[in-house]
Amino acid sequence: MQIQNEISNDLNLESKQNKFINSTIGKVINNAIDIGLRYVLPDLIEEEVIEVKDALMQNGLKDGIKTAIDNALNIGKSAVGIVTGKFENISQIQKAVEKGGVIDTISDVIDLAAKQAKNIGIINKNTESLIKAGKNSILNNVSSSIEKELRNQEKNLEKIADYSQKWTKCYSNKDFEGMQEQYVKIEEKLKEVIPIEETIKKARTIETLHNLIKNNGKNFDLSKEELELAHKLN
Repeated sequence: MQIQNEISNDLNLESKQNKFINSTIGKVINNAIDIGLRYVLPDLIEEEVIEVKDALMQNGLKDGIKTAIDNALNIGKSAVGIVTGKFENISQIQKAVEKGGVIDTISDVIDLAAKQAKNIGIINKNTESLIKAGKNSILNNVSSSIEKELRNQEKNLEKIADYSQKWTKCYSNKDFEGMQEQYVKIEEKLKEVIPIEETIKKARTIETLHNLIKNNGKNFDLSKEELELAHKLN
């Protein structure tokens, strides 16, 4: 399972989580701001809205989004009481985002980016005023989009747990074809979720057992050590 090979060391789990969250939440925020700008600048055509967004990104918005997420991961973890540095569930991530001040940071950055873009003549005063006047709508869209993404993450983790349970049942019934079907689902879904330690460990165990049986000609006769590994799934 390729995704498991990438997460080969639990000591790197924190950095893996941070990288995934920065990438995923960053894209969510970007898309939400795009939609928000179209709403607050209704008289501009698509190309003009894109130009405004590019102007904001070049004048502080891009770095500001990264700062907002970094604050959530650092300040937020401390506020939530995470001492290991690793998130154990999606609920902790949600609380860290809230306490880390993502929305407040983005609010400040939108103002600064719009002002800077206006000062150097990339956007005019009217556009800057419209962005500031509609900023709450943009921020509300950002907030709801982040919440939606985290709900999707929670659902994906639940699906992985369900697929893992079904894989274990197929294993108990010595149904390799059924195991293979669930194995593929687990592999694909793992690419879409924030790496959570409990999920990763169970998936790694399934991967090991699955490949042992597969490479043994789909023979379910396992050694004592291999059977002990299987018991960890129960």
